[in-house]
Amino acid sequence: MPTPPAAQRPAALRRRRFLGSLRERWSRRRGRAKRLRLSRRKGAAALLSVSAVALAGASDLAIQPGQATPDIEQAAVFDPAIRRDAAKLSASEAMVEALVEEEGVRYRVYRDVAGFPTVGVGHLVLPQDNLRVGQRIGHVRAMELLDADLAKAEDGVRELLDGLPVNQHEFDALVDLVFNVGIGNVSPEESPRLNAAIRAGDYAGIADELDYTAAAGRVARGLIHRSQRRTRIFLEADYGDPRTA
Repeated sequence: MPTPPAAQRPAALRRRRFLGSLRERWSRRRGRAKRLRLSRRKGAAALLSVSAVALAGASDLAIQPGQATPDIEQAAVFDPAIRRDAAKLSASEAMVEALVEEEGVRYRVYRDVAGFPTVGVGHLVLPQDNLRVGQRIGHVRAMELLDADLAKAEDGVRELLDGLPVNQHEFDALVDLVFNVGIGNVSPEESPRLNAAIRAGDYAGIADELDYTAAAGRVARGLIHRSQRRTRIFLEADYGDPRTA
């Protein structure tokens, strides 16, 4: 029997379905963010109009000290190359798609290369998940687990950076790192050179420390490619799969 095309294989179909759901979710998020930006811009425009009228003497309206004003900074469109506080960033759609490509999507609990029970998009099964190897979860729960894991990874990156500004693709690469290896493995004790580079603001040094290729004490080919991809994201904003380059 001939081998079906990759796009028709079950794993590829699961990944495509999952990415489709992610794109819909990101589209809704972008719509909400756009509406929020427009609202803030209208507020900023109203503030400027009121100030102009007051300065012309046509009104006694004025902005008093301490009065709430629109967040003009948040309304601005930022150049993605400009480094910013990580608190203002979250994982990009491109990063999440790359992460799903690397992790795959599995609805049945399995053991990963290190022997840990895993499900969904690389979700490490926890006692509170009430799951065991062989059990299945639904698509919605897999999405929910990914959302929660991404939020943990983003918080872990913000903690790791400790105020060091980054741009979007640098933040994304670090999110992939923390998602992949866990926040404990990038601690000062486990990754002293990475933390030293962050303290020194040495971005090239940070890139040098994104190479994590071993699982359970053995080098895994998949992790080699993932580390290459992560480094390219950090340095070049290149989210492509190095296997297809």
